[in-house]
Amino acid sequence: MAGEQVIIQLRAETKPLEHRSALTPTTAKALSDAGYKVLIERSKQRIFDDSEFSDLGLELVPEGSWESAPSNYIILGLKELPEEDFPLKHTHIQFAHCYKGQSNWVEVLSRFPAGNGLLYDLEFLNDENGRRVAAFGYHAGFAGAALAVEAWAAQMKGETLGSVTPYPNEGELIAHIKKVVKETGREPRVLVIGALGRCGRGAVDLCIKAGISEENILKWDMAETKKGGPFTEIVESDIFVNCIYLSSPIPPFIDQASLASPSRKLSVVCDVSCDTTNPHNPIPIYNINTTFDKPTVPVEVSPGPALSVISIDHLPTLLPRESSEAFSGDLLPSLLTLKDRKTERVWKEAEQLFHDKVATLPKKD
Repeated sequence: MAGEQVIIQLRAETKPLEHRSALTPTTAKALSDAGYKVLIERSKQRIFDDSEFSDLGLELVPEGSWESAPSNYIILGLKELPEEDFPLKHTHIQFAHCYKGQSNWVEVLSRFPAGNGLLYDLEFLNDENGRRVAAFGYHAGFAGAALAVEAWAAQMKGETLGSVTPYPNEGELIAHIKKVVKETGREPRVLVIGALGRCGRGAVDLCIKAGISEENILKWDMAETKKGGPFTEIVESDIFVNCIYLSSPIPPFIDQASLASPSRKLSVVCDVSCDTTNPHNPIPIYNINTTFDKPTVPVEVSPGPALSVISIDHLPTLLPRESSEAFSGDLLPSLLTLKDRKTERVWKEAEQLFHDKVATLPKKD
């Protein structure tokens, strides 16, 4: 592997309203300067214009051309591939969402061995301490809390949060959230679980930057949840933002019984973790992912205020440029070792995990 020129093709994202990118012009140029051949698929929805890449001398190729690219190309993307059934012959680097028993995990994962392809799942690229080398967690929490506060403010006016679109920068998002909170005439009480992690820190930072006072921001982590839920403190808050990383079964944080409490004030839940189809989802009060054009789903509950859930699985695209720059910058050091991926620990472990997961696929008759 070492000594060969590694060819990386950045594929265009196809998930609706997904504007982020695994590579930015800056990181793509850094890979090119290090001797990698980098091809950039044209994209109409990526936050970075095609010209931002081509102006740096990077080669543009047609959108979707990865499917017919030579099998030795490494295909780099973010979100899952479109639901197709043709075998995958390439090495893919992406979030595949098929290692934790999610719905249709068998169909997703089986395409790789069917075509002698390989998956390096971005969620499971870990450093020597077991921490992800790159994650969108901070911006996921930041964006999720922003939408939760906006949804709460809308409900305070008897309205439902409508379609939302990405912001060009953080400043404009903060200004908008401050405005909608001020219009309600009071601050919400926000409880963040997972507050010590990347995602939770992002959620807390949004609340602070939006002008919510510290006493109205409850920051919970493992110490507060170790006794096991459901938790009365959640239903007695206005907003609950879930930012945990679910690695094993845990008691639910809230459920239909706890929502029936006469002391309930809770009106918005943002499940940033978005383990919607995970059988151990600790927020078992909804079962669909929401989208930027329909960001909330109502929960049938009484008595008390209306309750809605935000369960968007690509929240950082609310701030696509900043979140992409942060993620891609963190990923770059690992990408720069792809030429040695058969011996570099991060890639060796990711490949072994892939083979371990493939071994769990149901045997065909």
